[in-house]
Formats: sequence, C-alpha cells, structure tokens
Amino acid sequence: MKYKLEEIDRIAREILKRSKSKVILFDAPMGAGKTTLIKSVCRELGVEGEITSPTFSIVNQHSGRENKIYHFDLYRIENTNQLFDIGFEDYLENDAFCLIEWPEISISLLSDYQKVKINILDPETREITFIN
Repeated sequence: MKYKLEEIDRIAREILKRSKSKVILFDAPMGAGKTTLIKSVCRELGVEGEITSPTFSIVNQHSGRENKIYHFDLYRIENTNQLFDIGFEDYLENDAFCLIEWPEISISLLSDYQKVKINILDPETREITFIN
C-alpha cells in the first residue's frame, strides 16, 4: 500500500484495522519514518500530549483511550539478554499495544505479532506491506 507522508494518519488507522496482534513490528531502514508513523498510531489510540522517540530510554509508556501503549526502539539493543534486563517479556504479558522499532533482536521472544514493512519509494512516498 503506497502513501504520501501527508496521509500518515490514514495509514495509522489502516495498520490498526489490519493488525492481527497488539504487538506490531515496524521494519524499515533508517529515515523511513518509523517513529513518525508510530506517533500517528499512538494518536489514533487516544494518546494525548507529546509522543517522543524512545531512542535512549529504549521504551516509552503512553496511556490511550482503552489500553496502555509501549513504544520500543531496539536499535541499541545488542542481544536478547539486554531485552530480559529491561523486562521486555513483562511488557508483552500486559494487554497493551507494543509498537516496536528495529524489532529483529526481539523476534525470537515473540509468539504473536504483526509485522509492518516500510519501503522508501521517494522522499515523499512510502509503501507498507503487512507480513504475518
């Protein structure tokens, strides 16, 4: 599904509509707009106020209308032991949305997730693919 950056709110709604899990992995190259898209997903879930990237904190918690939302940025995580150290599995056991950037290191710990692959087509256009 192709989209222009100004259509990001529509794409966020589509991700929530199509996702078969509350654990959503965002697989994309640097600069593709993962954080921007996740911010829009958070707004669609009812998060108010500032939504920041968890680049240094690794995980940010938000409260939506009906659920907690955990936004992970696993770019700096080097191995699964570091995931255990931050209590990654505990976050997954809640009935919360887990939105994960740079998810590769976490896949072996996940049993149920929706992967969203983002490709950069040009500076203003992206394409997402839903992978189960």
